[in-house]
Amino acid sequence: MSLSDRLKPVSAETLLETLTTAVLVLDRRLHIDYLNPAAENLFEISKRQVGGQYWPELVGAGEALVNRLNATTGTRHPFTERELALRSANGHRMTVDCVVTPSGKEELLLEIMQIDRHLRIAHEEHLLVQQQAARELLRGMAHEIKNPLGGLRGAAQLLESELEKDDLKEYTQVIIGEADRLSNLVDRMLGPNNVIENRVINIHQVLEHVRSLVDAEGYPGLELVREYDPSIPEFPADSELLIQAILNLVRNAAQAGARKITLVSRTRRQFTIGHTRHKLVIRIDIVDDGPGIPADMQEKIFYPMVSGRADGTGLGLSIAQSMINQHHGIVEFTSEPGRTVFTVYLPLGVEDA
Repeated sequence: MSLSDRLKPVSAETLLETLTTAVLVLDRRLHIDYLNPAAENLFEISKRQVGGQYWPELVGAGEALVNRLNATTGTRHPFTERELALRSANGHRMTVDCVVTPSGKEELLLEIMQIDRHLRIAHEEHLLVQQQAARELLRGMAHEIKNPLGGLRGAAQLLESELEKDDLKEYTQVIIGEADRLSNLVDRMLGPNNVIENRVINIHQVLEHVRSLVDAEGYPGLELVREYDPSIPEFPADSELLIQAILNLVRNAAQAGARKITLVSRTRRQFTIGHTRHKLVIRIDIVDDGPGIPADMQEKIFYPMVSGRADGTGLGLSIAQSMINQHHGIVEFTSEPGRTVFTVYLPLGVEDA
């Protein structure tokens, strides 16, 4: 039997389902008739949920693009729009190139390619390098700080044993207490150094634990909202580290003055973290309506000792990034007044070679 005899014909829909390019079909009213899995992934939508919806409103398309799409349904002339600013259903911004081709009876075929992906990968690499540099710096500082602290504490204990008056021992207790506090602070700056203890966990148990902890802290007027994807499977991870990392992110938003914090869980397919491509990752969004992160701080907020609050230690975000990095994931964010989104990506599927 020849090769051509053994090859089975592939339907157009099957071919579209396997493409990594986002493909949509719009009717003459610009409502969604079809979108492939790559489009679902790009715009964070499900075709079962958005079929028949008005696509420009869903993705924040501008008036100029809407006018060109409407004109093309009549002229049947294809066109290409470059560097379009769109957004996903969850509000994440993106820059894309869009090729529009008339198809069928007054239908439009849209091929959409995200062009800021390479910029995002470069930014992720910068974050990872930044985190590694910060940890190496802190390790050197820790060695120089903890040695004299141990000597001070030991000397204070010896002095205390020689003192007869209890009122004088109060001073040595201050020295011992402050030495312990500074030693603990250095340990927190370094974050976890032990090998992570992976167990099969449910990410929503982690999120619910964080939600209960923040709720118990009693931030006045704070509303905690959940938007979970119940289909996310269990996966191996260190739940204690994940709880602490996500708690730091949520607590940071609460302490910044947010009135509403939304915890969102989703999955992404064929997703790249740094230079490693993963078949499936968990995406956790912590969305708050607080004042946002000042522009002059956004490039350095993952450095330790950087804080926007006078009483902040500047350790929470750095430690969260470190804990997520230990799971081969990464923490990213976007921020503007009234909307800040910290996003945690955790690999779930097998890594591609």
